[in-house]
Amino acid sequence: MNRAEVLAKAEKDEGMTVAEIKMYQKLVQPQKHTYGKYGTLAKIYLEEHNSAKLWALYKDLSEYLHGIDEQAAAMYDVIDERLSKSDEFKRTGDFMKDLQREAAKYKRIEEEILNELVYVD
Repeated sequence: MNRAEVLAKAEKDEGMTVAEIKMYQKLVQPQKHTYGKYGTLAKIYLEEHNSAKLWALYKDLSEYLHGIDEQAAAMYDVIDERLSKSDEFKRTGDFMKDLQREAAKYKRIEEEILNELVYVD
């Protein structure tokens, strides 16, 4: 199989053999994308636990990961606003207590974002 055939097959989204995929990866230089924290974590999760979804998203991967980052930012704001109204996370005036409450609030928000957006199959 020559270069043109492999590139044409990839362009048409036809099924490719492992050898063709390896040839395609050598021919096409990967683009370096910079993602935020949650996009990067989602990519790592897909690489390690759900390679089928990673391959399915191959052409739209950067858009998908940027979407994860945007959703995470929006979700952070919503959850932070909701938790800030809770008595559990209201400020007391004691610096150490307030610092501990902020850390606990951040941890809870982080956990919810990871479970809802990042670690999803």
